[in-house]
Amino acid sequence: MADVPTRRPYHIIIFGATGFTGQFVVEEVARCAAEGPGLSPLKWAVAGRSRQRLEEVLKQAAGRLSMPELRTDIEVIVADVSIEESLAIMCQQGVVILNCVGPYRFYGEPVVKACIENGAHYIDICGEPQFLECMQLQYHTKALDRGVYVIGSCGFDSIPADLGILYTQRQFKGTLTAVESFLKITSGPEGFSGHDATWQSAVYGFADSGSLRQLRKKFGYKPLPVVGAKVQKRGFVFFSKEIEQYAIPFMGSDPSVVKRTQRFLYEEEHQSPVQYSAYVGVGGLFSIVKLFCGGVLFWFMVKFGLGRKLLTTFPSLFSFGLFSKAGPTMKQIENTCFSLTFFGEGYSDGTDPSQGRPNAKICTQVIGAEPGYVATVSAMVQAAVTLLNELHSLPRRGGVYTPGAAFYKTSLIDRPP
Repeated sequence: MADVPTRRPYHIIIFGATGFTGQFVVEEVARCAAEGPGLSPLKWAVAGRSRQRLEEVLKQAAGRLSMPELRTDIEVIVADVSIEESLAIMCQQGVVILNCVGPYRFYGEPVVKACIENGAHYIDICGEPQFLECMQLQYHTKALDRGVYVIGSCGFDSIPADLGILYTQRQFKGTLTAVESFLKITSGPEGFSGHDATWQSAVYGFADSGSLRQLRKKFGYKPLPVVGAKVQKRGFVFFSKEIEQYAIPFMGSDPSVVKRTQRFLYEEEHQSPVQYSAYVGVGGLFSIVKLFCGGVLFWFMVKFGLGRKLLTTFPSLFSFGLFSKAGPTMKQIENTCFSLTFFGEGYSDGTDPSQGRPNAKICTQVIGAEPGYVATVSAMVQAAVTLLNELHSLPRRGGVYTPGAAFYKTSLIDRPP
């Protein structure tokens, strides 16, 4: 297997730096470089289609962070997902590529392919199970052969959930067999909002859910064994005593990512797999009524081309203001935070999980800033720094992995989001 060369101009290249999320990543990497995260100094660059827009992003970051040197010291690389040669040139210059260009189902694969072919590690913040699992199916062996790490879902989807489960397992004295997580988002008077790119990913993901089922059949996996008592799934809508509001199953990539990590640890490390269910709080009865009406309309419209066109053209209208083309305001971001609480059960030391009901419980929690961008960007950059500093602790010297599978032997699990 070929080692990824480290003698490259840049430790990190932010691809898609002019996008809504990419601009936050630029600022976080700039802060991280200034603080000296273990690499001295951390060398980085920005990449995207427009040199002018990239220079504007650096200018904006320089003003917001009071770092005038960003305008002159940070290199700009012009690269386009539709131009293979430009991606190759970009990937040849960086040790780690942070891919912020989504929806990933449309724009992600060329970047993954270019990274593997040109020896650059790849990290994204994708929350699209179909893309994530497709990349594993198609590129794991190639990445392994080239000594390249491809690590998806390194944002809010799904580092808090994936690494949170592993943290909970480590704290549990015995055999942890099942975990339920409850996500609670708290916002200020302006409310909470997401960007149009996330909405588009949801629209096309739900529209193509049948393809995901077919994709999973190609892996040929046997079901993971159920250790201990089997946990019963909750209803679609229920009142959660845990977070004191109504809750529904979490529709993001967390369950998919956690299950992939649990499979990896079971097959590679012979660890006992954990049953996992993820839920999110939605508020009171009025929120339930609004969710039901919006959900029925959404499910109907995603089935048709015209419906998908309307949904993606008018995200604010069809999401009741939850998503917009402009994205959240800075005020909304500053006044929003999240808590992700894990309620686990299992069998204490010396107790046989095959006998009787679980006899021990545990509760852990991850608390962080606004999840869509602040926590996501922080998680992505911390993942990149961990990869750079603790490469020896990652599995197999290459391959396509979930965050939990990639970082389970690193210090990332113990860091706040």
